[in-house]
Amino acid sequence: MFDHPDYDGHEKVLMVEDAASGLKAIIAVHSTALGAAAGGCRLWSYESGVSALGDALRLSRGMSYKNAMANLPMGGGKAVILGPVSADRREAVLEAFGRAVESLDGQYITAEDVGVSVADMKVVSRMTGYVSGLDAAIGKSGGDPSPFTARGVRVGIEAAVKARLGRTDLAGLTVAVQGLGHVGTYLCEELFNLGAKLTVADINPDRVEEVCDRFAATSVSVNDILLQPVDVVAPCALGGAISEDVARRLQASVVAGAANNQLLTPGAGVILGDRGILYAPDYVINAGGIIMVAGEISGNNDEADILAQVDAIGPRLADIFVRAKTENVITNLVADSMAKDKIASAGRAKARHTEAA
Repeated sequence: MFDHPDYDGHEKVLMVEDAASGLKAIIAVHSTALGAAAGGCRLWSYESGVSALGDALRLSRGMSYKNAMANLPMGGGKAVILGPVSADRREAVLEAFGRAVESLDGQYITAEDVGVSVADMKVVSRMTGYVSGLDAAIGKSGGDPSPFTARGVRVGIEAAVKARLGRTDLAGLTVAVQGLGHVGTYLCEELFNLGAKLTVADINPDRVEEVCDRFAATSVSVNDILLQPVDVVAPCALGGAISEDVARRLQASVVAGAANNQLLTPGAGVILGDRGILYAPDYVINAGGIIMVAGEISGNNDEADILAQVDAIGPRLADIFVRAKTENVITNLVADSMAKDKIASAGRAKARHTEAA
């Protein structure tokens, strides 16, 4: 693991196997410098255990950066459950995962992610209190974080098109949305309500049909969605969608979506920058969900306050775009530098406090 290309000085990586339930999972704690490591649990069928480890390592590092950039008092962590998991053993697998989270004694706080629902988190919560994403009370945030993520992405798209295209509204803006899961569908609704014209794709034809019916969208194949002649490409599926080849062939002016780890390689970001395509760093624009989760964890979850924090994603991205232009550095490197500085500063303060105690 220490030689894995995605290992980044992670504080702890827990490999979990429970023979009774069949659970196989990885919990990666990247950093607790800013607080307990928070990040969702993903259930996915990976090609191998090595690819699952890589996903956990990348996603947990991204959560550290995401939480730091959103000014949240939390570190970064992530869990992946290796699928497939049959319906008859799903409950047992989730309970076993809850016990694994509990064994970390608060170092990691979990929530839902791809393949995991609010109902699943309720099962996990039987075994541990270190879980979020449960049902919300009236006037409070909580439950499914997807609407908050989608709102943040929409706000980020507004900031990006203003910076790149000089537009102050979304009426008539053309957007290609890749992936119509919870976040992708909510994003389509946000954009449609503001007058954007949508092109969409997903591996599930039923989702495509639903979104096209509800939001007057046009469908294309999953192989062509990122290469559409649109103003904005919004990757909202799994990571690595923007390869160097895709970056060279993109016809959009802006890449701004909800997916984590959108750039397959650092070189893809360089190509976007060289071509004048504005990239909204993924862990900045998609922080709406974790902002909601942070409020739920802390108890400071008044919905109006949480929405105000989500809406601050726009100005935050605008600052990154200005700095990138001023310093002639691509946007993802600007965001990386800012996040690392925040984490390092918090780590030094934590070390001084420990020494003093």
